[in-house]
Amino acid sequence: MITEKRYHFASHGCFAYHRNMLADKNIGFTSSLISDPSRAAILMALLAGQALPASELAYRARISPQTASSHLSKLVEGRLITVERRGRHRYYKLAGPEVGQALETLLAIAPQTPTLRQSLTDEQSAIRVARTCYDHLAGRLGVHLTLALVKKKVITPDDRCYAVTKKGEKWFAEFGIDIDRLKQTRRIFANQCFDWTERQPHLAGVLGAAILNRLFERRWIVRIKEDRAVHVTSQGKEMLTKIFSVKI
Repeated sequence: MITEKRYHFASHGCFAYHRNMLADKNIGFTSSLISDPSRAAILMALLAGQALPASELAYRARISPQTASSHLSKLVEGRLITVERRGRHRYYKLAGPEVGQALETLLAIAPQTPTLRQSLTDEQSAIRVARTCYDHLAGRLGVHLTLALVKKKVITPDDRCYAVTKKGEKWFAEFGIDIDRLKQTRRIFANQCFDWTERQPHLAGVLGAAILNRLFERRWIVRIKEDRAVHVTSQGKEMLTKIFSVKI
C-alpha cells in the first residue's frame, strides 16, 4: 500500500506530494509501454489533447487496425490513455495532463532523428512556433508568452511552479480568467513544463489551460487540422504584440 499526504499551497496552488514509496515501484512497466515505436506514435498523436478513434491512431502510427487495437489495450491497461464509447466508435485520449507533461519532458531529452533535427532548424516550422502540449500552449509562442507574463509581474517563478501576483489576479480577471475558481480545482494550478523545442519552461497546469482556451475563444490562434501545431491569426499577431509584446 502506498500512503499519500497532499498539501495545498494557496499562494500558487501548486501541490507538493509526500509519499512513502515502495522500493520496487514498477516504473519499468510504464517505460516499456512508451518505448515501443508504435505505441510512442499513438501517444504523440494524442499529445494535442484531443480524443481520436482507433482508426485514426492506426493511420498516424502506420500500423494495421488489429495491431493498433492490441497497443491501445496495453496503453489503457497501463493507465496512459483512457477510452470512451461514442455510438459505434471508441475514442482514446491521454489519461491526464501529467501524461502529456511526461511525454513533453521525454521529448526534451530524447535524441533527435536526422529528419526531425533538420525540420526543427527551419524558422517557419509550425510545431516549433506554436503548438498545444496536451491542454496548454507550448513552442516559441508558449515560452515567450510565459516570459511576458513574468516580465509584466503577472506571475512569478516559484520553485517548479508559478505564483500569481496581486497585480496578476486583477490582470487575469480583465483577461476573462477567474483565478479563484481555478484554484478550487483538483489539478495543479500553475507549473513549469519544460519545452522540448525552446529548451525553456512554459506555463502549464489549469492556468495554462485557461489561457489557451481564451486564445482559442478570441480566435487569436486556431488549430491546424490533424496536428497539434496552432496557427496565429492576423488578429492574434496584432493583439499578442499589443498586450504581451510578443511578436510571431
